Amino acid sequence: MKALLNAVVLACGLSLVSGAALAQAYPTRPVKLIVPFAPGGFTDVVARILGQKLSVAMGQQFVIENKAGAGSTIGTDFVAKAAPDGYTLVMVSTTHVISPSIYKNMPYDPIKSFTVISKLVDSPYVLLVNPKLPARNVQELVALAKAAPDTIHYASSGNGSSQHLMGGLFASMTGAPLKHVPYRGSGAAATDLVAGVVESSFAGVPNALSQVPQGRLRALAVTTAKRIPQLPDVPTMQEAGVPGYEASVWLALLAPAGTPKDIVMRLNSEIAKVMSAPDTQKALYDAGVEPTPSTPEAMADYMAKDMTRWAKVIKDTGIKLE
Repeated sequence: MKALLNAVVLACGLSLVSGAALAQAYPTRPVKLIVPFAPGGFTDVVARILGQKLSVAMGQQFVIENKAGAGSTIGTDFVAKAAPDGYTLVMVSTTHVISPSIYKNMPYDPIKSFTVISKLVDSPYVLLVNPKLPARNVQELVALAKAAPDTIHYASSGNGSSQHLMGGLFASMTGAPLKHVPYRGSGAAATDLVAGVVESSFAGVPNALSQVPQGRLRALAVTTAKRIPQLPDVPTMQEAGVPGYEASVWLALLAPAGTPKDIVMRLNSEIAKVMSAPDTQKALYDAGVEPTPSTPEAMADYMAKDMTRWAKVIKDTGIKLE
């Protein structure tokens, strides 16, 4: 009996040692970081900042691969079905918990099919209009839309995206009959907005910062309860006359379900370190986002609650796929 007990203790000890050794050795080859959106958008910008910092910190390349389409579900499904070994990760946005209320047949469970590594950043969206549109504030935009229903369009990165939902929520709360135009990525949506093909969009701060200061687009409001330091003169949606409107987008890093905890915690620890570095914080500030790393458990809980929240918004506003 004593010999058996000693064997069990030894086996447990070896298991702990091997787990620790696995985490210390990881990664031994390049890590694929899937961005389920087109290049040039909000998520892509943050992914490239984080990927570069993690490559230096962990001694292996974090290779960004864009797999866009179907409201981010194509790239995300690719990761859900990948080996749970820490070498295929996905950076998801708020869209991840919106999709179940938009798409009838999801190829994965947004919670159960993944292991959360960390929350990464939070950011507002900005209501932008083409300068040719004679609306210098939110109330003028609403009045124009009501005067000519469905003639003012708002672009988004795709059906079921955060941009889609933010525009739908705005239309519902103001009664402005804006017509949704989905694109394959926020970069393409921004390009057509600047060109005047569409008149408005709820865009990520990076897209706003690249166009508003030069006068190529006009910012009417930010979607959060507080103004943002990158655009201090732009009012909040509530200041602009839409009481109760508040929404933001978050990004998180996920791995396939079953990824070893030691690898998850190694990644979580490295993310916290690189995000606390002054150069990373400056890069993220310049991109218009706020670093908000978390524990895996805290983010998993947050995702579940946010999925319930957006499901109610979708039901109450009647937002559907076009």
